[in-house]
Amino acid sequence: MVRHSGEIPEVALHASLHYLCEDAEGPRFILADEELIPLQEAALERYREIILRDLDAANRDRSLFRGIKRALHNWYRFARFSDTIGCSYEEFRETAAQTLMLYLQQESDDVCSGKRLSSINCTTEAMLSFAHTLGIDPVELPGDWAYLCEKTTI
Repeated sequence: MVRHSGEIPEVALHASLHYLCEDAEGPRFILADEELIPLQEAALERYREIILRDLDAANRDRSLFRGIKRALHNWYRFARFSDTIGCSYEEFRETAAQTLMLYLQQESDDVCSGKRLSSINCTTEAMLSFAHTLGIDPVELPGDWAYLCEKTTI
């Protein structure tokens, strides 16, 4: 259930743990660490899946796509949860960074060639913050990336 949960896997994990361990109608288990770890891993895997889903240019026209803005929010949830349970996410940070760069390049190619309008649903400031968090130097971003972002309104 945790692995195939919705958009916020940590909520599914905590609801499951509440039922399994605390709910008067639940089995009232006392879980050992070795029983808790697979549930936490399932939540982490779901986070990774939904982040990559929203950084995959192939998903831009699908109903499941939420865009870079959601990927950014889910990244922060994922990182916070990883920190809370003491799990490193450096390897996934690299994967997410590579996937974001591929998305931006594909988006740039498609928009510049007139194939589509931009699907990037975050501001340049948010994109810079996300890129920095993923360890991407802004000079590595495709040359016209800022043109693709939503404009900040005052």
